[in-house]
Amino acid sequence: MTPRPVFNRILLALTGLVLLGGGLLIISAGVDLYRSHNLAPPAGWPLTAPGDVLLSSSDRARWSSQGWWWWPAVIAALVLIAALALWWLLAQLPRRHPGGIPVGGSPPQEGIELSARALSDAIAAEAGALPGVQRANVRITGRLSHPHAHITLTLTPQGTPDTALKNLCEGPLRTAHQSTGSPLMPTEARLRVAHHKSRRAE
Repeated sequence: MTPRPVFNRILLALTGLVLLGGGLLIISAGVDLYRSHNLAPPAGWPLTAPGDVLLSSSDRARWSSQGWWWWPAVIAALVLIAALALWWLLAQLPRRHPGGIPVGGSPPQEGIELSARALSDAIAAEAGALPGVQRANVRITGRLSHPHAHITLTLTPQGTPDTALKNLCEGPLRTAHQSTGSPLMPTEARLRVAHHKSRRAE
């Protein structure tokens, strides 16, 4: 896993924990949990009972005295933050499978396209026939104009990672590039080693 997805997931987890903690504190005040169970609320937390509010009347009057633009600016900032958070969350979801990849460069010649499934099957078939490779799985994701290839190679016990990667780049990936006429796709390759059964001596 690359550092960027790891960082995104950690940041998402921390953000989720903060939001979850804030929601639990608000719910605890709404159901009067502190008073009914003799619990001490966090120091400085304003919401401790069902009738409490986040901003008192004096606080609202003080901020309103800043000018008519204050509250619209606050609302606009919150809407912008919510929109950016939603965009960031959607960006973490798996990208859709592209419908087809242009053939013959950009723009494609006479609108000819190759389906992503056909291209992934062709790459998998050629990669699976490489020396030292037992099986190959290929998945193409991303937008139509910027596809990404995700390749998983299962090596035989005799296969070596450096040779497999070299053959993959010089073989199936180069063939795909020459066949479509498109720029080289960003590719993520994962290598596994097939388990072999031990032989019993008789």
